[in-house]
Amino acid sequence: MPIIELHAHTIVSEDCLMRPGDIVRTCRARGIDRLAVTDHNRTGGALAALALAPDLVIVGEEIMTTQGELLGYFLKEEIPAGLSPAETIARLRAQGAAISVSHPFDRLRKGAWREADLTAILPLVDAIEVFNARCVHAEDNARALAFAKAHGTLGTVGSDAHSHRELGRAVLEIGAAGSAAELAAGLAAARPRTRLSSPAIHLTSRFAVTWKRLTRLARRGAPEERSA
Repeated sequence: MPIIELHAHTIVSEDCLMRPGDIVRTCRARGIDRLAVTDHNRTGGALAALALAPDLVIVGEEIMTTQGELLGYFLKEEIPAGLSPAETIARLRAQGAAISVSHPFDRLRKGAWREADLTAILPLVDAIEVFNARCVHAEDNARALAFAKAHGTLGTVGSDAHSHRELGRAVLEIGAAGSAAELAAGLAAARPRTRLSSPAIHLTSRFAVTWKRLTRLARRGAPEERSA
């Protein structure tokens, strides 16, 4: 059964240094059949990866709304951050995307959801993320899973990979995922394979942010080249 990774980031995200070509090679080596690239509020990295491996890559986006983050899959157009959940979902539906809710109860993420807000949008999404490998507190994943079961909602899992070592830590075995409709329909019978990442993995994100800031500062401070 095909293996799908539904939550991964590229160098386009502020806290990730993974380049699209390297991600594609890692997925091939680890037997990941489909990869959703879900950079924060951007699709540029996903499109770059898609150009390298159209059979592998799903164009996705992790979108910050006014109440929490959403995951969109099979996007045709980038969705801006800062819209209401209803407007974000409407724009995703208009382009035929599948929708999940990323790490809904992770107490350490600014994109977490209040339970009442999450309940309100459940009829409008396909699933919620019931396991995120980057959750530091296992109880936050357990709460998401219990919430999904209590409300009869389907679940996705994600590595939320910001480094190569994380790719494949939380994947789904799914019948087919060649389109948004196939992905949404296949979730009911999909089988998760999950492992938590070490909390120390968050240091890689901090390093990426620091490295990018230092690089930008170095570029600003570099003397302009003189023409001959």
